Amino acid sequence: MAQIIDGKAVSAAIKEQVRDEIARDGIKAGLAVVIVGNDPASRVYVNNKKKACEFCGIQSFEYALPEETTMQELLELIDTLNNDKNVNGILVQLPLPEQLDEKAVIERISPQKDVDAFHETNVGKIMIGNYSFLPCTPAGCMELIHSTGISVSGKECVVIGRSNIVGKPMAMLLLHENGTVTICHSRTKDLAEVCRRADILVAAVGKPNFVTADMVKEGAVVIDVGINRLENGKLCGDVKFDEVSEKAGWITPVPGGVGPMTIAVLMKNTLTAAKLQK
Repeated sequence: MAQIIDGKAVSAAIKEQVRDEIARDGIKAGLAVVIVGNDPASRVYVNNKKKACEFCGIQSFEYALPEETTMQELLELIDTLNNDKNVNGILVQLPLPEQLDEKAVIERISPQKDVDAFHETNVGKIMIGNYSFLPCTPAGCMELIHSTGISVSGKECVVIGRSNIVGKPMAMLLLHENGTVTICHSRTKDLAEVCRRADILVAAVGKPNFVTADMVKEGAVVIDVGINRLENGKLCGDVKFDEVSEKAGWITPVPGGVGPMTIAVLMKNTLTAAKLQK
């Protein structure tokens, strides 16, 4: 039976470190979160970010814009925040309404304040290993892997999913720690066979219960990034937890695994941004 990797406990420890450093060194840090429209899931995330800021001693600025906000209005707000010395980190909650160009919005955020690490400049820095911030979800996954005490170095690592937000940066972070990395996607041949080689398997595919026990190596570390809502309203990940937990060595639950880590790393990134801007 797999050992559960407790994201709540690991994330709480990171937030406590951030809070203690801010209090000890008297650092002033501010995070601006922009939300456009009223997507219920986005609203939950934004509220959780606000609570985390409060806990860590980070000033929280929220900008809730109506669904029909124009591109010009949003870009003008980002320009204002880029120039605001009290704002160290800027985060625009995705997805955006369809009239808004996500790529152009991300590129408008100053790379020094891009605490999501989605800006092309920051993505390039991650590629060469010379970065200030890391994307919150992949960095959170790395913290969870570290919490098991298992070293990535020399391990076979498989990432299912090639998104710019999780899959690609996740592969780079594993590579930076000397893992041998394979990225799988919808065109991968013999997916199950590739996954079975993995000492560390990261599922970020957005399909409920996609990874089954026959795809997992005995004793593997399984990190489930997926968060899907089933018809009965229950949350589940990309990994069939009941089955896979019988075979894996370590596994993250959903909820309570990767989810809490994303916000904890965001707090850490905001603190880093504040220190760099000082």
